[in-house]
Amino acid sequence: QVQLVESGGGSVQAGGSLRLSCAASGFTYSLYYMGWFRQAPGKEREGVAGISGYGGGNRYYADFVKGRFTVSQDDAKNTVFLQMDSLEPGDTAMYYCAAGRPSSDARHIASAYNFWGQGTQVTVSS
Repeated sequence: QVQLVESGGGSVQAGGSLRLSCAASGFTYSLYYMGWFRQAPGKEREGVAGISGYGGGNRYYADFVKGRFTVSQDDAKNTVFLQMDSLEPGDTAMYYCAAGRPSSDARHIASAYNFWGQGTQVTVSS
């Protein structure tokens, strides 16, 4: 059974930090690309960052998080992380971990992914 389990969300003040984790199981992690997405109420789901499950290469970041967020992964633990620094109220959303095999120009597109976690809430207050 495929499982992606996110953790690490919470409530922080603007300028604070959180580290999200996504533990993967039930599929061959090294054959997939791992993406982070977020969705605020009434808004479309948007890509945040991504990383290859094979060696941690091919990273991408959305323009709105570059310089603030860092994606990484641990092959031995089949776990991907999202370090979020300098958080802003606009970062408030449900954050989801996803696994898929997107083309290089579709890594930020939700429909290109096959498996999804349940999400973890991030709330940033001013």
